[in-house]
Amino acid sequence: MTRESTSRDGEIGPLEPGTRQEAQLSVRIADIAWTALSVVAGLWVVLASVDAVRGSGSWAYCAAALIMLAIGLTMRLRSVRRRTRM
Repeated sequence: MTRESTSRDGEIGPLEPGTRQEAQLSVRIADIAWTALSVVAGLWVVLASVDAVRGSGSWAYCAAALIMLAIGLTMRLRSVRRRTRM
């Protein structure tokens, strides 16, 4: 057998219409996006709360960061649950 004719289990197939990888692409992109939003919002919460405690920042920034973090984590959990149902 030549190298081209062997298939590996971990190998990603082509992203052609109708393939399994193409169907999972949007789910994976959404998963990455919500994870990135959660990380950025988490860092924002930490920095805003440290600034607010020091007195140089506003509690409004901290509240807005907490809201964004809650939205990001909620959507992240929903995307994971949706993926396990598929």
